[in-house]
Amino acid sequence: MKERYDDIDEYIADLKAEIAVNEKCANHYYNLGLALLSKRDFVAAEEAFLAALRNSPHLAEAYVQLGGICLERGDLEGCLRYNEEAANSRAKFPIPQSNIAFVHLQRGEPDKAIEALSKALKWDPDFLQAKNALATAHFMKRELDTAEQLCREILAREPGFAPAWNNLALTLFEQGRAAEAGEAADKALELGFEVPAGFLEELAAARG
Repeated sequence: MKERYDDIDEYIADLKAEIAVNEKCANHYYNLGLALLSKRDFVAAEEAFLAALRNSPHLAEAYVQLGGICLERGDLEGCLRYNEEAANSRAKFPIPQSNIAFVHLQRGEPDKAIEALSKALKWDPDFLQAKNALATAHFMKRELDTAEQLCREILAREPGFAPAWNNLALTLFEQGRAAEAGEAADKALELGFEVPAGFLEELAAARG
């Protein structure tokens, strides 16, 4: 949102006024969609992003946002489809590949997730969310040494990245290293991550 706006509704009204003058400007529709998302008005935001795509069919970011709206609705297939469209619309765009991987992880398909994440990290080696998702994929495949290594690489670069502490805790626990796992889980909690209650109970029992 532009800094000169203190009121999101004023910003939305101005965007709609600009669209009324120029109905072919994809950027105005895209910005309107983002503004409506900030109000969690998913139906209107979806309409705005679709309008952006009608005027600019290769606007990859709009496909990504539509995928996010699908995810809010629990529509994994829609999320996957829109992110594949985003990937096809722009070469070497890491975000849709990470989102594609997320869907595959939710479906229990770690190999497909790894394939997408490898592309994301090739194009953006510092994409921490993608690297953490890669750790999750290797954890799902029981490749615990690789998962641990990825978590530690993330935390060496960004010690405050809570999801990596959670992944590290899970990985260490599966390796039988309960004390270290407990320390990693404590760190994740300290940083505001919601560690699953069931896992915390298992840790507490293992720690005695």
